[in-house]
Amino acid sequence: MTVHQRGYKQYGYTHDEAHLAPSQKAPVDWDPGQYIAEAASMHPDVEDYIRHVIEAKVHPEQACKSCRGILNFASRVGQKRLVNACRWASNHGLYNSPAIEEILKNRQDELPLEENENDNGQKRIPAHENIREKDYSGCCPG
Repeated sequence: MTVHQRGYKQYGYTHDEAHLAPSQKAPVDWDPGQYIAEAASMHPDVEDYIRHVIEAKVHPEQACKSCRGILNFASRVGQKRLVNACRWASNHGLYNSPAIEEILKNRQDELPLEENENDNGQKRIPAHENIREKDYSGCCPG
């Protein structure tokens, strides 16, 4: 019989390292600096993205797999597309490998990146024909 410590953090991980399969354990050679250096050699935006991924993950094995997956995209789609995908994901606060994969799959990285904030730091509303300015007076005739 195995007894596990109860975790009270919602959606948190609890595990005993001894009960994990070898593929689930953190790699012995896990070095965040290695991934950051590899990302930095590609572009500062990729480096910044990888730093955020490492900070966002609770467990080292999660960060290792995400970083490896993200950096491997460069060999499949090229560094330029990876840089743009990292910019897109960062702009939307998405720091994980599936987000990068989805951006690349949908070719969003090839579209111009819209900034989400105006000069005052407020969220910008996208231009759309159904969104009217605050001084719009064409509503209903009196």
